[in-house]
Order: sequence, then structure tokens, then C-alpha cells
Amino acid sequence: MTSLLALGPDALADFVAERGGQRFHAKALRRNVVARGVLDYASMTDLPAALRARLDEDLPIFSGRLGAVSEARDGTRKLLLSFSRGGEAEGELAVETVHIPPHKPLDGDGSPRGATLCVSSQAGCPVGCPFCASGLLGLERNLEHHEILEQFIRGRDLGPLRRAVVMGIGEPLLNLENLERALDAVRDEMGLGARKITVSTVGFPGRLRRLAERSPRFQLAISLHTPFQEERDELVPAMAGVPIEDVLAAGDHWFETTGREVTYEYVLLGGVNDSPRHAEALANRLRGRRCGVNLIPYNPTPELPYARPGSGDPEAFQEFLQERGVVATIRWSRGLHGAAACGQIGRAHVSTPVTTISRM
Repeated sequence: MTSLLALGPDALADFVAERGGQRFHAKALRRNVVARGVLDYASMTDLPAALRARLDEDLPIFSGRLGAVSEARDGTRKLLLSFSRGGEAEGELAVETVHIPPHKPLDGDGSPRGATLCVSSQAGCPVGCPFCASGLLGLERNLEHHEILEQFIRGRDLGPLRRAVVMGIGEPLLNLENLERALDAVRDEMGLGARKITVSTVGFPGRLRRLAERSPRFQLAISLHTPFQEERDELVPAMAGVPIEDVLAAGDHWFETTGREVTYEYVLLGGVNDSPRHAEALANRLRGRRCGVNLIPYNPTPELPYARPGSGDPEAFQEFLQERGVVATIRWSRGLHGAAACGQIGRAHVSTPVTTISRM
């Protein structure tokens, strides 16, 4: 059975007309769900009652099934969604989405602050970073545009959104067509501005350059994690053999083409990539570039053999970069005690071996 979000405008209009409605009712349906967040037909009082009853029987709003919603001590909530495996495959596959409440409930002007939503772009992840729970999953399939949009709508149902990050399960640049279609709906129909949406990638140079030429309307983050080539080949297996210089050059091209600075993400792994030697090499690579660094202290995952940096080490790493002219911030992840923090997404389910992908 199809779902409301999966149908395009003409197909949805046809579906409505076949059940006694008018074609313009399709726009009202979409507006109720995507723009207003009305998630049951009975509450769509701008539609005829008979049509609502038929649609309630024939057209589910979502294609996914909402399973567990877990909550960490800091209020971060993780949604477990189940989607069909697709094609002739039987059963379901799992995807996780995280709703992160604001540190402060009010802005300076007294208006409420919204949450941050962390969204997945694939079911499973083909990149295979050994310090990330998602890397244990392997790739099941790309998510369809409506499955990505569903995460935004379900997340908003937990509370208003201030911003969103596509930093959940999966590599966004390997599912770009579906992602862009979903983000267009988020921007144009849900009203979340493009500058409030950040897409995170491991930085395929060719794909990044082509993407920049399309003038996408979102922010970009590139996961770097180390300034040393051999080390990055191990920490980001999907990028093995891709020179760091090429990744940085693609980041420079992004800024020159879009006018938006890149954020380089750097997970600090205790005793692995958090030494003064690493900080100095990273500063040498980034000095003079229009970019910033987001330092993320590792969030422990029992299945993985890594540890957080020692007390004070993230601050020392940050200070070293800043003294050398590199803008750096520390991101202490929320949801740590609910397996909902950065690097922990995907712990609820382990699947197939990592799928080989193109580095174009």
C-alpha cells in the first residue's frame, strides 16, 4: 500500500478524485500534513467528512511504522522507524532519528527556541567508520524522499524545530536526489530555512564539486577526523586512497562557488587523533582557509574499542587551533546516556557487512 507522502501532486489528486473528492483537495491534504502537522484525517476539518473516512481506510499518511521512542536523561529522544525493505525483499529495516531539545528554552527576546532534529539519509551506512555505531550496520538501501521527509514530520510532532542536521545513519551524498527532494519540501512547505539545515558528508571530492555547482540551499559539514592520510584511510574506510588534499580542495571550491563556509567535523578519539601532533598538522592544513572546525569528543559505544579524550584535552586541542588562526568549537553531544549521541546512532540494530561504494 502506498502512502500520502509517497504520492506526487498528480498521483495524489488522482487518488482523491477516485474516492469522490475534488482534485484541489489533494493540496489541502498535503498542506495539512507537511505544513501544519495534522497527522490524522479526522482533524482535517477543511475536507469533506466522507472523503476523510475513505482516505482513513485507503491511504496511510506515512509509509513507515513508529516503534520505540527512547528518552535520554537530558531530554533527547530517539525515534526508531521501520520501513519496508523494498522490492521483493520481505520484512522491515530500521532507521533512527533524534530530537534534541534546546539548551535554553527561550531566545533573548523571550520567544521559544525549537529543537534540533538529526535525520538519517540511508538505511544502514556504507562508509564503515570503525568508531561509529552506524558503521557496524552496512548499507541496506537508500531512503526514498518521502521516508526522509517523514522523519522531519514525526520529529516536529515531538516539538517545534529550530534547525536540522542530516548527520544520522548513512552518507547523504550517496542519496542526494532523494535528499534534495525531501529538503525542498522541508524548506518550501514546512518552512524550515535552508541555512538552518546542515548536511554532513565524508567528502567525496567529485560529488562535492558537482553539488556546489547546483547551488544547494543548505549548509555543508565534512567529516575529516584526522590530518594524516594513512590514518584517515583507516578511520574513514570508504575514502581510503582519496587524498585529503582533494577533499580540502573540494571544500575550498564549495566556498568559492556558494559563498558558504565549510565546517570540518573532527571526532576526538582518546589516544588516537587528539595529540598535539594532530592539532599542529590540522592547523597547518586549515590555516588560511574559509572554514571552521567542529571538535566532537567521542561518545562511547560498548561494541567499539575507543575512548573519550582525557579531561581538558578537547579544550587544549581547541586552544591550539585557535592560537594558529583556525576557528574551532567543541560540540558536547546530547543524548549520550540514551544511545542517541553523535556516533551512537544505530546501536539498536546491526545488519549486513559494509557495501562497496563509488568514490566519484
